[in-house]
Amino acid sequence: MRFSPLIFVIGILLIPISYAADIQVITSGAFAEALKELAPEYEKQSPNKVIISYGSSMGVAPDSIPSRLAKGEQFDVLILAAPALEGFIKSGVLQPGVRVDLVASVMGGVVRVGAPKPDISTMAGLKSALLNAKSIAYSASASGVYLSTELFPKMGISEQMDRTARKIYSERVASVVARGDADLGFQQVSELLPIPGVDFIGELPQEAQKTVLFSAGITINTKNLDESKDLIKFLASPKAVPTIQKAGLKPVLPALPW
Repeated sequence: MRFSPLIFVIGILLIPISYAADIQVITSGAFAEALKELAPEYEKQSPNKVIISYGSSMGVAPDSIPSRLAKGEQFDVLILAAPALEGFIKSGVLQPGVRVDLVASVMGGVVRVGAPKPDISTMAGLKSALLNAKSIAYSASASGVYLSTELFPKMGISEQMDRTARKIYSERVASVVARGDADLGFQQVSELLPIPGVDFIGELPQEAQKTVLFSAGITINTKNLDESKDLIKFLASPKAVPTIQKAGLKPVLPALPW
């Protein structure tokens, strides 16, 4: 008896593979606390992982964002003060046309826990607090540049502040106040609130206030363009609003440029 050969056709099931990316993000201090909480929330809905680094928006400190980029460190996403971010767009570090404003940040003050709390809700109260403090700490980044180059001259106290106020590099202003190295400290509210050992004394009065936008951009040499856009989309979405507000920031909820 002859048997016909049995021919088996083996079908190959093609399953699409989702590749996860490590999205390298560097953020300045104002958005740091919010990002710490938002990154795990993003990772729950995405195969991608967010790797966070920190640095100030401007300045020459070794760990500032400009210094780290100058040393050749590679990132996919930068989150920092909008004026500094625009500078990176103009210099070709960041891609044009993809800036996304995430939050608006205001400035406030702190004293050490248990110390008298000066009233800084008016210009007169703020000026009195500044002139009566033996030592004042302020950021070397965006908020501090504004204080030293605009607000102090406007208030006519630059000469006095040259004697009692100093810029703080590579550290939160509130940490300096908490250990007693300054009587009074000023920075973005979102950078003051997370630090233990200080009492928040309020935002600067409206006449002295400067609201700073903090924005996200994507580097020109990123290998994770779509993943970076996806992360920024999440950070700019209504899902991120409660965490952003808890961090002392005001969400912008912008229209995305892509």
